[in-house]
Amino acid sequence: MKLIHAPTSPFVRKVMVVAIETGLAGTLEIEFNPASPLQRDPALTGANPLGKIPALVLEDGTTLYDSRVICEYLAATAGDTTLFPAPGPARWQALTQQALGDGLLDAAIANRYETVMRPAELRWPGWTQAQLAKVTGALDAIEEMAQTGLIGLTVHHIGLITLGCALGYLDFRYADLGWREGRPAAAQWFAAFDERPAMAATRPRERVA
Repeated sequence: MKLIHAPTSPFVRKVMVVAIETGLAGTLEIEFNPASPLQRDPALTGANPLGKIPALVLEDGTTLYDSRVICEYLAATAGDTTLFPAPGPARWQALTQQALGDGLLDAAIANRYETVMRPAELRWPGWTQAQLAKVTGALDAIEEMAQTGLIGLTVHHIGLITLGCALGYLDFRYADLGWREGRPAAAQWFAAFDERPAMAATRPRERVA
C-alpha cells in the first residue's frame, strides 16, 4: 500500500497513528506530496481528484480517501475492533468525537490558509473570527468531555486519536492561541495521551528536503 503523505498534515498524522496502533505502519510505502489548495498536482489528483491528502493507494490500484475512510480500512484490514467499536453507543460516541476533531482541524486549516496564503490586502477578518469561533467551541466541548469522563485514558478509539491530533496541530501551527488556558482537564488529558508511542512517533514536523 502506498500512502500519499506530508508530515505536517494532521489528517496524515491520524492515519499514521492508526497504522502504528494496528501494526500496519511497516506495510505502507510513504510518498511525500506537498499538497496545496492553490495548485493541483497531477501526481496527487491522479489518485484523489480532490487533490487532498492523505490518499491510500491499494495493491490493486484502488485509492481510498479521506482520513476517515483510510483509518477504518486499516483497522478492518488488521482485524482491530477497538479503534472503531461495533455499532452501538460506544461507536456513535467515537465517531462523533472524530467529527469534532476533524471539524476543529477544518476550521483551523481554513483560517491558516486565510492568514498565510491569501494576500494581506484581501484577507477577511470576519472569516478569521468565524473559524476561530469554531475552534474555541470545539475546545470548550473537549474540556467538558474531559471533565465528565467522556474522554480519558482507559479506552482508545478513533475519536480520541482525532482529538489528540487536532490539539497537536494547534500546538504546531497556533502556538500563540493558548488553548490550554481555562481548560485544565483537556490539557491534562492531552499531556498524557500525546505520550502514547504512536502519538509521540508522529508529532508534526516540517519536512527537511
